[in-house]
Formats: sequence, C-alpha cells, structure tokens
Amino acid sequence: MPVRPDILLLIGTTKGLFTLDPSGELQNPIANGASVPSVAFDPRKRRILAGKTSFFWGTGVVYSDDLGKTWVEPEAPNLQFPAEFDASIKQAWQIAPASANEPDVVYVGVEPAALFRSNDGGQTFEVVRGLWDHPHRPTWQPGGGGLCLHTILLDERDPRKLTVAISTGGVYRSDDGGASWRSSNSGIRADFMPEDQRYPEYGQCVHKVARDAANPDTLFLQNHGGLYRSDNNGASWTDIGDGVPSDFGFPMVAHPHKAGTAYVIPNGDAMNRWTPEARCRVYRTSNGGGSWEALTSGLPQKDAYITVLRDAFTSDQQNPAGLYFGTRSGELYASSDDGDSWELVAEHLPPVLMVRAANLG
Repeated sequence: MPVRPDILLLIGTTKGLFTLDPSGELQNPIANGASVPSVAFDPRKRRILAGKTSFFWGTGVVYSDDLGKTWVEPEAPNLQFPAEFDASIKQAWQIAPASANEPDVVYVGVEPAALFRSNDGGQTFEVVRGLWDHPHRPTWQPGGGGLCLHTILLDERDPRKLTVAISTGGVYRSDDGGASWRSSNSGIRADFMPEDQRYPEYGQCVHKVARDAANPDTLFLQNHGGLYRSDNNGASWTDIGDGVPSDFGFPMVAHPHKAGTAYVIPNGDAMNRWTPEARCRVYRTSNGGGSWEALTSGLPQKDAYITVLRDAFTSDQQNPAGLYFGTRSGELYASSDDGDSWELVAEHLPPVLMVRAANLG
C-alpha cells in the first residue's frame, strides 16, 4: 500500500476535506458543502489547519488537534480584511505553519492576493500590511484561477525571510518579516505580453514554487509557460524546461531530501489543460532541471484527460519519498518509491484541490 504507516493524507476538495490513512479508510471530516482549497499539518502542535469556504458563511480557518475527529470553529470570522480595505476574501489558497522557532506563527495566502499572519496558532489572523501596501499590488491581475497568493515559502535559517508567489503578480521576497517586499522575477517569461515586454519586473503568472530540501537557496518554479530554477533564493531564474512535452502545468514538488530533485506534471497547454497526448506522466529531474525523465508505471497511458491543480501534488518527509497527487476528476494516486511506480488509492472523489501528507511518526 503506497500510503505508508505514520502518514495521514489530507485531501481538500470542492466538497470538503477527506482523509486517507494507511489502511485505505477514507473519511470526510469537513463537509456541509464547504470547499477546502487549503489544508496544512502543523507538526509543532500536531494540528490540522483547513481553510474552508462556504456559500453561506464565507471563508475562515478551522483546526483540529485530534487528527480530524473534532474541529474548532472560530467564534467570530477569523480571516477578513480591515473594513477600510474595501475588499473581501474569496478563499484561502495556502496555509503555511512557520518553523519551530516561531511556534505559534501561521501564514495564510488568500484571494484577492494578500498574506495574513497568525500569532496564536491559527485562531486569529491579521493582514501583512507591507505586501498589501506594495505599489505593485493595484496593478496585479487575476489569472484563470483568480488573483491569488498561492505559495508561501519560509526559510528555516531566518524566520524574517519570506517568499510568496502570486497569480498574476509573480514572485516577491521579504527579508524583514513582511514589513517590506521586492519583486524577484528576473528571467521569468510572461508569454501573454507583447514580444518586446515578455520579461517584465513583475506581472508573471507563476503557478507554483518549491524549495530544494538540501540546498535552501535553490528554488524550482512552474510558470504559466516555462519551468525555472533559481540558485540564489529567487534573485534570478534560469529556464529548465527542455525535456518535457509541455512546459505548461500547475504543480511543482521538490524531493524532501535529495538535492536537485523535483517533480512536475505537464498539463498540455493553456487551452486544453490536460496531460499531453492524454497520457498521465509525472516528470522527475535529478540534476536541477538539466534533464527530465517520465515516470509512468501504474499511471494511465491512454485516454487520460487528467488535470492536476497546483496544490494537488505533494510529498511526505520519508526516504524514499512518498508522493501523492489528486485530479480534478477525483482520482488519487500514490507512490512509495520516489515516483518510480504509482498506484490508484482512491477514486470518485469530488474535484481535488489540494493534497498534503501529515507525518505522524
């Protein structure tokens, strides 16, 4: 069974949160019509945090300290803009617990693109004003999925260093805990711009960014068109898209232990948005994007009109790595051998928005 002992899969869908344990038992601890596009496991407290959006109750963050058996709902809305902002949150796209050095800090990225911070473990949140007040923000435009802050990368070497990615805004970095920000998009294309304006300072439609576990200054990026690597913590980017059938896709996952190893799932093109040639293939690089290999064992290679969204692909922290991805058509695949082979572990789910692996050991 590819879902290993001590791993609990957290599966956010358009119809609630599901969990899958190593026995194969599927539970639905958050339902009632709520969409759950963001979920995280906080190992500091063994807490599951979920950002849910309800047609009736709006968007908020709830948490469970007993692996999903019971949930703490906020007594008052805990994720909202100050009244003077004249803005409302559509959904929470990303939840990122900070390091053990900041045991009560949790970050949340939302739509419209903004960053929130909690200092009490996810019970209450305040907007990070430095990013909201950035002069670029009024010119950011929504991509196909909305104007969302979907990636939050923390640097365990220095809690003041934050990296976020916005669609459509690009990559931004802070070295002072979010008080000030600078764009970090040098070398990233914006194919939708006129030919002589395709490398702007900001405004790229970045889909996902992941940090190399062994070399924290190395980042991997899946763009709206293009795959990139940075070796200087995002200051500049190099194209690494040669060797994949399409450089359009959504997820980007770094191996939890191996340097230079990352995974993507090409998604055809911006129009069709399914796996190229209707073949489900995960691509892996083991040399920082110098080359890519297709991983197909156990994955459908015919009539696989599959879409995998940006946060529906993840890894656990074990070695060899466990890898897991869910599809918009409700399938969930898992690998327990660094992606060499795959197995279908659940199907007929609602459209999968996010997958995370809680390491319980």
